Amino acid sequence: MKLNDKKIALFVADEYEDLEAWYPYLRLKEAGVDVSVVASDNVKGDIVYSKHDYPIKIDKKAKDVNPEKFDGVIIPGGWAPDKLRRCNNTLNFVKYMKDNNKLIASICHGGWVLASADVIEGISLTSTIAIRDDLINAGAVWLDKEVVVDGNFISSRSPKDLPAFLEAIIKKL
Repeated sequence: MKLNDKKIALFVADEYEDLEAWYPYLRLKEAGVDVSVVASDNVKGDIVYSKHDYPIKIDKKAKDVNPEKFDGVIIPGGWAPDKLRRCNNTLNFVKYMKDNNKLIASICHGGWVLASADVIEGISLTSTIAIRDDLINAGAVWLDKEVVVDGNFISSRSPKDLPAFLEAIIKKL
């Protein structure tokens, strides 16, 4: 399946989880999706490093992207979501995606960004169990499944769930 007309923002910051950023990036590129790597505004330079010091080049910062030009957003986990959720432009991007019924995908700790963007009231999600209470307290219905699809929201727990996560994302696109 070719998705040449689709555009996704992949949000990253230092200490992102390697596989949770690179697997979607590469898999979606293979499917023809235009993937832009977007960082929070406070990132210095044009490269961020994963939890295991693997670099990823940033295409743009959150303040420089127009959410109208994207079909969806993916928030990988690791410790990066704790940094991403402190960036108002990142949160506004996610809110725009919700308000315009566009794809919002998170994995592992990525749900922290969704909670901080205040977009998950009544939405069924999954995540790493470490942030289960955070998501519930933000109004989500938390489920322990490899992938949860609720409308335009797609979520998974950890790297082992990536095949199901990407299958759901590609199907939604």
